[in-house]
Formats: sequence, C-alpha cells, structure tokens
Amino acid sequence: MSDAGKWNASDLPDLTAKVVVVTGANSGIGLEAARELARHGATVVLACRSPQNADGAIASIRESLGAAGASAKIEPMQLDLASLASVRAFAAQVTQKHPAIDVLCNNAGVMALPYRKTADGFEMQLGTNHLGHFALTALLFGALRNVKGSRVVNVSSMAHRTGRIDFDDLQGTKSYGKWSAYGQSKLANLLFTYELQRRVTKAGIDILSVACHPGYSATNLQFAGPRLEGSSIGEKLSAFGNKAFAQSAAMGALPTLYAAAAAGVKGGDFIGPDGFLGMAGHPKIAHSNARSHEVDTAARLFQISEELTGTRFDALATKVSAAPPFASSVSA
Repeated sequence: MSDAGKWNASDLPDLTAKVVVVTGANSGIGLEAARELARHGATVVLACRSPQNADGAIASIRESLGAAGASAKIEPMQLDLASLASVRAFAAQVTQKHPAIDVLCNNAGVMALPYRKTADGFEMQLGTNHLGHFALTALLFGALRNVKGSRVVNVSSMAHRTGRIDFDDLQGTKSYGKWSAYGQSKLANLLFTYELQRRVTKAGIDILSVACHPGYSATNLQFAGPRLEGSSIGEKLSAFGNKAFAQSAAMGALPTLYAAAAAGVKGGDFIGPDGFLGMAGHPKIAHSNARSHEVDTAARLFQISEELTGTRFDALATKVSAAPPFASSVSA
C-alpha cells in the first residue's frame, strides 16, 4: 500500500480470468472503476445506455493504459436500467457470453431529477437506482452462483441518511420531492444489499453482497437534474461544488474497487472514504444508518421489488411474514 498504508487502486490483485460487469461504465465512478479493473487484467463488461458513450469510454481506457491498452479485455454492451426489457436483453446477452460472472458492480444512477417515469411506469430514481439493478442482479444471479465467492457491489450514497421507504407512495405519485426520492433510492440500495446477504447466507450460497459510497466526487451525476430542469444556475452551482469541494472521480471509485476485489471484504460490508464525514479519502469500513438495517423493511422491499420487476431470486425464496399486503402505486 502507499499513502501511509492507505489502500489505492495499485493494491488491486491480479484479476486475470475474472469477469466483472460495471453498470454506468461510460463516465464518472463507473469509468474509473472499469479502467482500473481492466488495468489489472479483468474482462470488463461496460454496461452503458449509449453505444456511442461506450465507444468513447473504451477509447479513454485503452489510451490511459498505454501499450497494454490494445490487449485490455473490454466489452461494451447496451443497458438501459430504466427499461426492464433492456435489462432482460442485456442479461441474456451477457450470460450467453459469460455464464460465470465474478463481480457485478451496480454503479449506474441518477440523482435529484424532476419527476419522470421509467419505461415501466416506475418513478425514475427508484426505478433506475434500485429496481433496475435489483432485476439485473436477479437475472445474473445464476452466473454469479457459478463462481465461488462472487460479489455483488451496490453503490449507495451518503444521501441514504435522508431516505425513508414510503410504502404508501413508493413511486411518488401522491407527493414527490427530487431529493427525498433520491434518498429513498439510495436507502433502498443498502436495504437490498443487507437483505441479499442475509438470504444467501441462509441458503448457504457463497456470494458476497457488499455496498459502498463514493463520498463527494466530481462526476456528471450532479448535472443531470439541473439540465432536465433547464436551470443554468443549478448547473453553475454544481460545477462550482465539483471544483471547490469534490474529490476526483478516480478517488471516488476507490470504495467500489475495494468492495469489488480487495482481500478481507465480508458480506454486508459498507465501504466509504475515510475522510471528514466520509466525503473524501481512501476506502474503509463505513457505517450506514439505523433505517438501512431494519430487517422487516428490507424483507418487505425485497418482496415488493420482485413483484414490481417480475424477477425472482428463486434460490433464495423465503416466507416474509412481516410484510402486509402491498398495492402498487405504479401507473403507466
């Protein structure tokens, strides 16, 4: 290790023969994670919404790796997490080529958007950040089971601390706040992580379900909301925040890389930066809030997510006695 013993990307092990799927790999945290995974020998599937953006990401990775870039094992595949049809098509494509997957990095996300719906009628932030990744994980679960000690890495956020799972208005059709919806989706990432680990442990399946957060990192995530709102002031404030306070995307990717491949990671770990308030720094074990550890809430959300997405973790089926009947508030 360098930097006074703190973990860096250079501490990644040799990942030759490992297959890693990274969602949202064309920019920001996902791109930086994919770059380092490829540098250390992994076959990296870049799951990107836009083929053009994927091409740009591949060019960037190959160029940054120098002479080794030409032989880097990078595979672009199209994935739109806001469409369950796209999620299913992607899962079919990737498992046909890679029937065994070592790591799934559920990284892609949207933040603080004005109210929008996914192709399936879900509120966009919950639909993309949680439900899309939930369905993807379920559909790739068989390929993950084919590797002993495979990992599912869910990228959450410090914003989970503001989140509450509103089962009476999960899709925000009665009342919507862009930041509360974002907090709900990031809390859902953690509830899913911990519930998935409980279930694989109970089933005796050797998969690690791990969460992480990047702190405050300079990425394009901060600009999507202001742009959709047509707010030039919001864009300028985001640009200022990134320049004045944020760490680099490369630093922000370290918790993801640590969760994905570092030795000693345990199922249910939550990895974040070690700096002040977890905003920046090198990876360490972090602590999520009490709501993220509510077992009944997690079990109910897991069940509802299976119902909404039409995907199931059949190997993990368990009776959920704590969850009252759920009436979906999704509308087309």
